[in-house]
Formats: sequence, structure tokens, C-alpha cells
Amino acid sequence: MVEQFVGTWKLTSSDNFDEYMKAIGVGFATRQMGNMAKPNLVFSVNDGVISMKAQSTFKNAEISFKLNEEFDETTADDRKTKTIFTFENGKLVQKQTWDGKTTVLEREIQDGKLVAKCTMDNIVAVRTYEKEA
Repeated sequence: MVEQFVGTWKLTSSDNFDEYMKAIGVGFATRQMGNMAKPNLVFSVNDGVISMKAQSTFKNAEISFKLNEEFDETTADDRKTKTIFTFENGKLVQKQTWDGKTTVLEREIQDGKLVAKCTMDNIVAVRTYEKEA
């Protein structure tokens, strides 16, 4: 299940992320920093609680959650969202809603890499991470 995500993952490629950040309403200065940041994602699981940390020189963020339980999240770009994670067809799916908007982030393991697909309306960004030894 989600155990396949456990570990530290380093961002190796990012496609269309600036357009995605624009679509969710991120301001210019924050987008510039977000585009330059090369975050590590660190996943851990403890007693059914999943923790996901994003670590970069720009900003660190951490959320802990249980699958299928909605919670209040303050995102790295300071949106206040209602967020729920589900596990569907091998994908860890994160759905954020705020101000009448919804974005979906799907994370899955493909060929040993963590691939995150970020979707807002018709804008899709893909970020790829490689596992650190």
C-alpha cells in the first residue's frame, strides 16, 4: 500500500509547474522561489498515520494524515484548504479544496521513481523524484 512511498525522494525534473502554480493562484514572487526550489519529499508511516515532509532551501512543510479523513491544511503557498488523501489504484491521491476551487495531486511509483501529477482545471504539471539511497 502506501509503504512503497516511504523514504526520501529528491526532485529530478519538473514540467509545467509554473503554469500549475499560476492556476492555483500563487503570486509571482512565490512562484519564482517555487520554481528554483528542488525539494526533497520525505514519507514515513507510523500506526496508520502518514507523514509527508517537503524540504528545500526555500521552505519546509510537513503534514500528517490518515487516508480517507479530511483535514485542514495550510499549504506551502499559504492557501487554507480542506484536504483528503486516498489510495486508489496504487496512487496516493491528494485533493485540496478552497474558495470554490479544487486541485488534485496524484503520486505514484513508476520505474522506481515517484511521479507527482498536479492538476488544476486543464493545467497539468508533472514532477519526478528519485529515491535517495
